[in-house]
Amino acid sequence: MDQGGPAHAAAAGGHVGVRIHHTRRLPDFLQSVNLKYVKLGYHYLISNLLTLCFIPLIIVTLIEASQMDLRDLRHLWLHLQYNLVSVIICSAVLVFGLTVYIMTRPRPIYLVDYSCYRPPDHLKAPFRRFMDHSRQTNDFDDSSLEFQRKILQRSGLGEETYVPEAMHHIPPRPSMAAAREEAEEVMYGALDNLFANTHVKPKDIGILVVNCSLFNPTPSLSAMIVNRYKLRGNIRSFNLGGMGCSAGVIAVDLAKDLLQIHRNTCAVVVSTENITQNWYFGNKKSMLIPNCLFRVGGSAVLLSNKAVDRRRAKYRLVHVVRTHKGADDKAFRCVYQEQDDKGKTGVSLSKDLMAIAGGALKTNITTLGPIVLPISEQLLFFSSLVVKKLLNGDVKPYIPDFKLAFDHFCIHAGGRAVIDELEKNLQLLPIHVEASRMTLHRFGNTSSSSIWYELAYTEAKGRMRKGNRVWQIAFGSGFKCNSAVWQALRNVQPSCNGPWEDSIDKYPMKVVS
Repeated sequence: MDQGGPAHAAAAGGHVGVRIHHTRRLPDFLQSVNLKYVKLGYHYLISNLLTLCFIPLIIVTLIEASQMDLRDLRHLWLHLQYNLVSVIICSAVLVFGLTVYIMTRPRPIYLVDYSCYRPPDHLKAPFRRFMDHSRQTNDFDDSSLEFQRKILQRSGLGEETYVPEAMHHIPPRPSMAAAREEAEEVMYGALDNLFANTHVKPKDIGILVVNCSLFNPTPSLSAMIVNRYKLRGNIRSFNLGGMGCSAGVIAVDLAKDLLQIHRNTCAVVVSTENITQNWYFGNKKSMLIPNCLFRVGGSAVLLSNKAVDRRRAKYRLVHVVRTHKGADDKAFRCVYQEQDDKGKTGVSLSKDLMAIAGGALKTNITTLGPIVLPISEQLLFFSSLVVKKLLNGDVKPYIPDFKLAFDHFCIHAGGRAVIDELEKNLQLLPIHVEASRMTLHRFGNTSSSSIWYELAYTEAKGRMRKGNRVWQIAFGSGFKCNSAVWQALRNVQPSCNGPWEDSIDKYPMKVVS
């Protein structure tokens, strides 16, 4: 399936596979306790430098004000009376400027609540059942079966992930009707729970954005939702297709832009993927990997620009940064839907996928860094570049510490390899990638909705505190890397009927590589 989540795979006997290209080992600053505390002190000093500079000015002003008597105040009043025209002009300019600022400033976007679909237990696909069904279809040769077995063992997936109803039959039944049924169950399941938890009436929804990469029927998925919930006739609906695992962030960005235009409006963003008609029944190794990683899942998110919704909202949207590498031919074709030499359709993953994902990530964080990192980290990074330039490249570049900018990380659960690489290259701790690893283990790669399962995990663990910042980062075909930054408006508790409600006590668990 077309998903931008880089997968971890190794191919035996010279077959095509996706391999990790390990980068130069990054310095581990946590090895030095002294350096850690020096750096922390430097961070606090630089971050509060402006405040420290204003303190002497405030003290001098207070001292001067305390020495004024009634005669000084009378002289000040007479001076203002003789310059009344200047005072009026300055006041008018100030009022005009404040009015323009208030009218043109970006409206805050609130995440009121969200819901992730949890499929019924009879759709679970343990490894043994998965392999038995693959063998009984008679579509895969022995080499392909062994390849899928190895991928499953190394994928980071657990025994409780879900595949659609059509794939549980022998032979499978990947019909259009079955694909529609899968889409309806996922989307309606997430939306029903969202409306129940938020008490929002469907008629109050003014904007609807749906993203699904590979299943785009007529009428569209967004039209199916409008019909099901009888949404109002002037709703602004959009259906995004073919944009891979990062489409969830793209959909949020689109909803954000629309909410900047339309006042007092609610928007719903539905993110899902459809497996039924996109299962690969051939023997090309690079096209078999999605079968082993992608599983049923979906999410529904309620956004609002209404000031009254701030009181009950969970988060405020802070930033969205999107990176598109599609101008490069290798990046464009690294996740590519095509037919194999037998005419069977699937999505091929290039062996260069991890390297391309790394380049897209580098571009994305280069843009994101200056707007989220504290000034202390920006100065350190800039000074390292200057020193490197002066010494002709003999100095290693400084890697900014994103842990100073974010409290929680939701890295798209595309596969074990992408989580491993981001953990290493961003110098994250195991707890920072715990939500991603456990989501991959419990639900598999649910495509664009995976970042919401990860956020739900963090909430279910009771770790989300008021003021915490969350970084959602996803990769998608094209090739794209997109980031969304949220800030918690309160101590967030999990909503009713959440995806982790029946299993959070079992996690975290050790995942066997």
